[in-house]
Amino acid sequence: MAFGMRRDVLRPSDSARADRVTYVELFFDLVFVFALTQLSAYLYENQTPLGALEGVIMICALWWAWVSTTWVTNWLDPVKLPVRAAVVALAFVSFVMSAAIAEAFGDRAWTFAIAFVVLQVGRTGFIVWATARHDRDVSRDFVCILVWTVAGAALWIVGALLPLSLQLPFWGAALALELIGTALGYPLPRFGRVQLASWDVSGPHIAERTALFVLIALGEGLLVTGFAFVAMESSFESIIAMFAAFVAAAAAWWVYFDHGERIGAEAIEAADEPGRLVRTAYTWVHLAIIAGIVLMSVGDKEALGHPHSHSLAATVVTLGGPLLFLLGTTLFRRVLEHRWAGAHVLGLVGILVLAAFSPLLDALGESVAVALLLVAVAIGETLGRLRRGRRSGG
Repeated sequence: MAFGMRRDVLRPSDSARADRVTYVELFFDLVFVFALTQLSAYLYENQTPLGALEGVIMICALWWAWVSTTWVTNWLDPVKLPVRAAVVALAFVSFVMSAAIAEAFGDRAWTFAIAFVVLQVGRTGFIVWATARHDRDVSRDFVCILVWTVAGAALWIVGALLPLSLQLPFWGAALALELIGTALGYPLPRFGRVQLASWDVSGPHIAERTALFVLIALGEGLLVTGFAFVAMESSFESIIAMFAAFVAAAAAWWVYFDHGERIGAEAIEAADEPGRLVRTAYTWVHLAIIAGIVLMSVGDKEALGHPHSHSLAATVVTLGGPLLFLLGTTLFRRVLEHRWAGAHVLGLVGILVLAAFSPLLDALGESVAVALLLVAVAIGETLGRLRRGRRSGG
């Protein structure tokens, strides 16, 4: 019997469904609201060099789990029942993985590793099976990805069985293997490597899916800050911190959404090798954007809980989040438009200036300064767009 699903579940390329984000994909994304909330709480409670390293591993793992699923649903049609069922199953596994984040480097390391491995291997195996009869090129590419994913899975499982001093290196190596595989094209003997140049990706679908995840991350930040605010007695400092957190989130939304999604979709559709562009702009660069937004929520909570803190950890989380976010958006615009966005670059310089004056500012002062700086970047972004005669994407 021939291997592969009999039913063709590929997205139709000649209809509006090729670009549409489906409701089941949005349902899958909802799980990551919980995941990012758990991650923010973990980072807030572990503001140490070790906690930072663990946080890097967690955010990379979560992002890789989400973005890899987005790639798969770029080819497979979630409207069709087998794909819809698979996405719901992946959402459940992601939910289990998210619940284990707080103890991923403790008692629930095994739970997190098993869930992550099932998610990665199961999803990749499913697309190999679903495309084997209907698009052999895609199936062959994902066979290469599957072999590399299985090799990484072994490192995740072994790392979960070891003490923390060894768990971190093994999990770090597993993530490095994923990144190296992506960069090299997952080469295999006899199979060659994945041919990104031939990948036919939907620009509007990828751009909208990623933009919605950015929106989810911003919403998670407001959720974390809001819960922290209602759990404490109101004071002048807490009200200012809450206001600054909202202004920073709104400005970050403006910076990204003023026309970022629109130019992303347009650039992908016009690219000679859209697969490579998507890999760079959405798989890699957006990791910095999402990590920055998550860290911003930790900084907002720090300003609420310890408004007069002068610690190095408070400065790192308060300034590091906007720095990562602006670095990501600057690179994103560079990749898409082949130019440096002036307002973003000046925003990065402003963050560095604030870092130089951080001994003079407490956590609340830094939070307010960051909010004002992001507002300035948003204004500069809009003025630049108007000068170029571009329409808003928001």
